[in-house]
Amino acid sequence: MKYINVAFIGLGRIADLHYLGYKNNKHAKLYAVCDINQKLVEQRAKQWHVTAAYTDYNDLLKDPHIDAVEILTPHSLHEPVVIAAAKAGKHIALQKPMTIDLASADRILAATKESGKIYKVTDNYAFYPPIRLAKKIIENGEIGNPIAIRIKFIGGGSGGWYVPPEAWQWRLKENTESGGVRGFDTFDHGHHLWTTAWYLCGNVERASGWIDSIDGIIDAPSVMIWKHKNGVYGSIEFVHMPALKIPSKYYANDEWIEVSGTQGMIIIHRCTGNIVKGPAVSVFTSKGWKHYNEKSDWALGFIGATHNFIESILGKAQPVLSGADARDILRFSLAIQKSAKVHREVYTEELDASFPSLYYYLRHRKDIAAAKPKKSFLERMGLSGNTSHYAPQAKELTDEFLKRYNPDAVKQWTVTIALNIEPDGETKGFCYSIMINNSVLTAKEGELPQKWDMKITVPAGLWAAILLKKKRIEMAYLQGRIKIEGKSEEALKLRAAFGI
Repeated sequence: MKYINVAFIGLGRIADLHYLGYKNNKHAKLYAVCDINQKLVEQRAKQWHVTAAYTDYNDLLKDPHIDAVEILTPHSLHEPVVIAAAKAGKHIALQKPMTIDLASADRILAATKESGKIYKVTDNYAFYPPIRLAKKIIENGEIGNPIAIRIKFIGGGSGGWYVPPEAWQWRLKENTESGGVRGFDTFDHGHHLWTTAWYLCGNVERASGWIDSIDGIIDAPSVMIWKHKNGVYGSIEFVHMPALKIPSKYYANDEWIEVSGTQGMIIIHRCTGNIVKGPAVSVFTSKGWKHYNEKSDWALGFIGATHNFIESILGKAQPVLSGADARDILRFSLAIQKSAKVHREVYTEELDASFPSLYYYLRHRKDIAAAKPKKSFLERMGLSGNTSHYAPQAKELTDEFLKRYNPDAVKQWTVTIALNIEPDGETKGFCYSIMINNSVLTAKEGELPQKWDMKITVPAGLWAAILLKKKRIEMAYLQGRIKIEGKSEEALKLRAAFGI
């Protein structure tokens, strides 16, 4: 089978990692390289044994033997190179971020759509094995429904591989020309982390950011928070420590990622660097800790991204990130940058609005109105409100209540409880004798124990509302609507054992 011939446009430090995906690749090979630095082109051509070498990407794009290109240039050059490659009919993998603003992104999307060729944006974090494992764990429901994602980034003053001065120079130039918007931490490297949040938790609705500078160049310390469209909350902290040496094979930084759900949490212990040894991924649930020795070399994400590009060309996979997804992540990143400048939360969709300030004003007012409680203050505090309509569910909910008894929460507990559910409306009353002996539960329906340590008397509707978490048992007790006799201190263990 004919190999897919791929060319690199841009041969900076990151090209080393992109090349790994073509070593021993059965379907594709690195055919050509291009950079404005003649000496670097000659060096790379010899190192990688390529067939052709160029210093002008327009000449490269005329080469009929080249099927696809990986564009690894500075961000501000992405648009012209992508559009030229699209017009030349080449498949395109574009190093993240997609470009520098949304208008540029839309021009890129229009050009690549017209070409009919594969177009994707490369972000290795979407293929980093520990992050992909975390995605599977979430999809399998092991931690329940995600609630929040928290990310921490640490940059050091030394460690890692050698980065040529010109690699920092173009980043500094872009940051200066953009007025500080495109900082290395929060825009360039930050794209990895915005991709991670998007990949694990979905698209983002709004964001807030505080971005400072340690020296007028490095955009740290910085803190950002955001809310996903599905209700998951996110936060990140960027910290740069100039006197710290970070153990790393790559850049002198590292990250930790934590996803919390209704039933547990996932921790990814490292990404770029190797600050934390041991298992790459840990999961904590009610069953305890489970650790995964997933492969965690940062370069593996680049290999996975390259393979996805080739498989997409072959029709065996969908490109990740697609152009539309990459635009959403760029918009998320720009919303954070804008928030830091205007000192307010920014809706991602306002960046596409004709009148962003008006969009924000109207959307913000709508959100405030939707958040206003429809119940009275007393109802929200559980001090009033009729609960009789819950009464028909009381018996079924009580049976479920007894089934969720957790003996591990109250080890060596011995107690006898009389549960007396009073009639409420048309719902008849019922009772249970609940005996726990050294944490072993026995329950008898239809009778109350002659001797008990604690007796609970409560109307059926209120009891059902408590089990549905519509009412708080503490408030019901304080207002005298639920009666607890005997050893009331046992109620604390009752809460732990049954989760009420």
